[in-house]
Amino acid sequence: MKISIVGSLDFAQEMKDVGEKLEKMGFEVDLPPTAKMILKEEITSEQIKKEKEGGSFSQRVIDSDAIRRYWKIIQNTDAILVVNFDKKGTKGYVGGNSFLEMGFAHVMNKKIFLMNPIPEMGYKDEIEAMQPIILNSDVSKII
Repeated sequence: MKISIVGSLDFAQEMKDVGEKLEKMGFEVDLPPTAKMILKEEITSEQIKKEKEGGSFSQRVIDSDAIRRYWKIIQNTDAILVVNFDKKGTKGYVGGNSFLEMGFAHVMNKKIFLMNPIPEMGYKDEIEAMQPIILNSDVSKII
């Protein structure tokens, strides 16, 4: 099974760690391109945060066509795993991009796994409607 990992770029290291666990279990894994850049130290998480705070991050997304690029990656996978840890005072945070990628997976009939329970956010009902499989931090539940 091929799995695309999605989540906040603040969780790039966690994405890598989860991906390595999945690879040891025999899964093929893909990480978001910008997360790969952070892990290769081509850009820092702090740079990304500054771009987001300053309003220039959207230009990075536009220039790299990141949304379409990851949609194409998701097309060629069997499932996505949303790495949703606590952020901004929200348990199991799912940001806008991750929510969008969940929607892509849903309409393409891909399995959707959430690392942690669905967060209390304005779009909780929509996440529930996509019927993700909650792992409660246990990737061995992926089958």
